[in-house]
Amino acid sequence: MSESTGTVHSKAASVEEQTIRDYLREHPDFFDQHPDILDHLELNHGAGSAVSLVERQVSVLRERNMEMRKRLNNLMDNARDNDRLFKLTRELILSLLESENTDQLSTSFLLGLTQDFGVEHASIILFGDPGNTTGECRVEDPSTAQRELGALIRGDKAVCGALRKDELEYLFPGAGSGIGSAALIPLRGTTELGIIAVGSSDPDYYRSNMGTLFLTHIAEVLNRLLPRTPQAPG
Repeated sequence: MSESTGTVHSKAASVEEQTIRDYLREHPDFFDQHPDILDHLELNHGAGSAVSLVERQVSVLRERNMEMRKRLNNLMDNARDNDRLFKLTRELILSLLESENTDQLSTSFLLGLTQDFGVEHASIILFGDPGNTTGECRVEDPSTAQRELGALIRGDKAVCGALRKDELEYLFPGAGSGIGSAALIPLRGTTELGIIAVGSSDPDYYRSNMGTLFLTHIAEVLNRLLPRTPQAPG
């Protein structure tokens, strides 16, 4: 066969295949009307053997079913995790609401995060005059916090990532050297109220691109509670 003849046959076969493809697309019920043809169609299997179209379809459906099961299981796991986080968050907020003074509020915050949420390090710093404080809650002069943390607390958004050693030491006294990453957010109502922070020994745990919805939510609750929460009696 000459080269030109082979080319003509190749083009003809290509046209015929395209015609069949177009016909099947326009008649998707073709195999329903002619089921006997399915038994005569074969497809190459990944292992090299030939299987009928029906067997191949069953295999594809089985694979899709397994993938759907995997997705469903992931959704169920996420739903359980979200339900657990919702319950813990609810319990923490109720505990904060029931606090009668800043000492109780501080304790509820610290215990809730470290014991219930499993946070390695947690800190809450309230702004005020340390000399006039009689309770156990940590109170710092806002000018001191500004000097130690600078731009980290100038906005009202959460900041996450690897902080300097002196910043970590200020936020977590005595534990700064063991903290690889942290997240903090200023507390603000009509005035500057303080800071809350969480830390981890893992340098990659708190990253600059991570979501901060939970920390922001707790900060918003504290922003509303602190102005009307009295200091602990001396």
